Amino acid sequence: METTTDLKRTALTHIHENLGAKMVPFAGYLMPVQYTGVNDEHLNVRANVGMFDVSHMGEFIVRGPGALDLIQKVTSNDASKLTPGKVQYSCLPKPGSEPGSGGGIVDDLLVYRMERGDDPHYVLVVNAGNIQKDWEWINAHNTFDAKLENISDHMSLLAVQGPKAVDTLKGFFTEDIASMPYYTAMYAEMKGVGLVLISTTGYTGAGGYEVYMPNPLAEKAWNAIMEAGKPYGIKPTGLAARDTLRLEMGFCLYGNDIDDTTSPIEAGLGWITKFTKDFVNAPALKAQKENGTARKLVGLELVDRGIPRHGHTIVDAEGRTIGVVTSGTQSPSLQKAVGMGYVPAALAKPGSEIFVDVRGKALRAKVVAMPFLTKTP
Repeated sequence: METTTDLKRTALTHIHENLGAKMVPFAGYLMPVQYTGVNDEHLNVRANVGMFDVSHMGEFIVRGPGALDLIQKVTSNDASKLTPGKVQYSCLPKPGSEPGSGGGIVDDLLVYRMERGDDPHYVLVVNAGNIQKDWEWINAHNTFDAKLENISDHMSLLAVQGPKAVDTLKGFFTEDIASMPYYTAMYAEMKGVGLVLISTTGYTGAGGYEVYMPNPLAEKAWNAIMEAGKPYGIKPTGLAARDTLRLEMGFCLYGNDIDDTTSPIEAGLGWITKFTKDFVNAPALKAQKENGTARKLVGLELVDRGIPRHGHTIVDAEGRTIGVVTSGTQSPSLQKAVGMGYVPAALAKPGSEIFVDVRGKALRAKVVAMPFLTKTP
């Protein structure tokens, strides 16, 4: 059994503990799940600004003449479209173990194309629980002239999210970060902190930034941002609110909604699966895209009173099992019980009636389009 002494700490763990955060094991780390409460933190990010310590995420640097060739081979999206300072959402597909299978997903990730002086390179940002698996997978496919460096243990990552994130952060940079387009990034000097990588990315749908820095700079950055954000209502925000925020936007969570048994096509990630190039498992995924999939990941909303949770069974009107809930919550923004799950393709159309088995009771639900939240406060 894993104990807290076995867990990794981020450079900011002591700060979270001093703030009275509820700390839990997550992906091998001791992480803050909440401070003042999930709903309070969630709604504050939607209306103001919140800051997350997500330093558990992994970062790989890819350099060399074959860097793009390697990334093109192992990722589903077309990284050749990236110009310096652009960021792309992608995934690492893998073949299925059974004939006719659409395969699965090793991980979903961000691909940054960056330049710093005469050092062009890519930064791959991967999920905390998959760092070692991803590292081994990518290296196993490195038949190109590419050099990889795993800097995960040396980096901290702060996500400053919400409509007032720009007001909170703009005073730290001489560059006009307010005019940065969505999914772009740059290296910049953060006043009073040092050189950071700042990007207009995040997992909340509330707008904002992610700021990467070496571990020794993390505490200075955290304290400075918390102070600068006071006029804008900044609050430290935990992983529980991160989960409810991403779910409202219909963003997939690895290990819940996608994993090594789900293909990007059935998970609704066809938009990051580009067949203009050759990549791992491309033929099977192309066949799925052309012929359709037996099941699809959908959004669902409970009609009856109750909350769908990860692992709950989805049944039809006769009580037959037809799928499973992969994520679910009571949406703090909408005050509705919503979730995601896989259902037969015939029932994937919005408006389709399904039922969720909650503690032995079949609760009526309907398939709805995602994102659940289409307009922030």
